[in-house]
Amino acid sequence: MADPHQRYRKFNTADTYPNQKLNNDLCQVVKARGTTVFVRGQVGQDVDNFESIESLSAYEQADKAMQNVKQLLEEAGSELAHICRIQVYITDRAYRDDVYQAIGQWLKGVYPVSTGLIVNGLARPEWVMEIEATAVIPE
Repeated sequence: MADPHQRYRKFNTADTYPNQKLNNDLCQVVKARGTTVFVRGQVGQDVDNFESIESLSAYEQADKAMQNVKQLLEEAGSELAHICRIQVYITDRAYRDDVYQAIGQWLKGVYPVSTGLIVNGLARPEWVMEIEATAVIPE
């Protein structure tokens, strides 16, 4: 049976997390049935390389994560204005203002529903925030 969904930027976690014993087939974006777009959690790293981001502030990481979200949505034929829901993960409550200031600049006038969580950590210790997005392309 053919997959009814389009999957963008497929990868295996053995390549993206070489220091861990993982072997999962994932992708950055799934466009489900042509209208709903799910964007994998984005952090302050560029989607095309995995350079260290230890020197970036929480604001800078959130800003770069939103650049990634925009880029990935566009690759799937969507845009920031189509975002309906975001989930934001922050490793320290002290980063909340900076992270939401950065995100807010990108989503001005969009009004998505939002869930924010303070978590003990993310997949890499230098990551202080991560954002997931779900968009629906108007028919």
